[in-house]
Amino acid sequence: MEGRLGLFAQVGGIMDSTQPAQTVKVPDRKGNGTPRGIQRIALIGVFAALCYVGFQFLRIDISLPGGKTAFHMGNVFLLVAALLLGPLSGAMAGSIGMTIADLTSGYAMYAPTTFLLKFCIGLITGSVAHRAGRIYAIHDKKLALRWSILGSSAGILFNIFADPLVGYFYQRYLLNLPVEPAKFLAKIAAGTTAVNGIVAVALSAAIYLAIMPLRKTWQRK
Repeated sequence: MEGRLGLFAQVGGIMDSTQPAQTVKVPDRKGNGTPRGIQRIALIGVFAALCYVGFQFLRIDISLPGGKTAFHMGNVFLLVAALLLGPLSGAMAGSIGMTIADLTSGYAMYAPTTFLLKFCIGLITGSVAHRAGRIYAIHDKKLALRWSILGSSAGILFNIFADPLVGYFYQRYLLNLPVEPAKFLAKIAAGTTAVNGIVAVALSAAIYLAIMPLRKTWQRK
């Protein structure tokens, strides 16, 4: 009987000694270091507004036969939103802000493709930066710069190929544009998208580094 009691005491001591390990805090992987709740909604609204301003007021229009395109700064704020807020929040901010800009600036016919493409850019950029690079946990600016460029480049590379392709089918089969004008617009779109993309990657990386301290307002210590 005493032997059994001694054994129970030893087991109890071992269990007590392991209890502190159960209280060790682990990183909150669900939130991925991004804002949540009201703060998340507010920041999505702020970046949606910036995307709107970037397209509506920081734009150079290019008129073309059968349509038009533009050089603009809207993608810059879309990328920054995805880098700072994460894939879904960044995608929502960019797609909402730039779709509203299309609807209010003479580009309403492109609004459906804008919403789709900008949402995808935000998802891809944020996924690479947050899921693969865990940029939200990086404090070294050189490493943060690397992942901001990688994430932004992934989103823009998608757009360089997807924008002309989606635009061609949209204009050809939904807007009933003849084949040759649709092809011409797709080729022009590829060029402007590439130029917009290169500028957007460079500026978004620089802006992200400058506003990195904002992460402290929502990240747990």
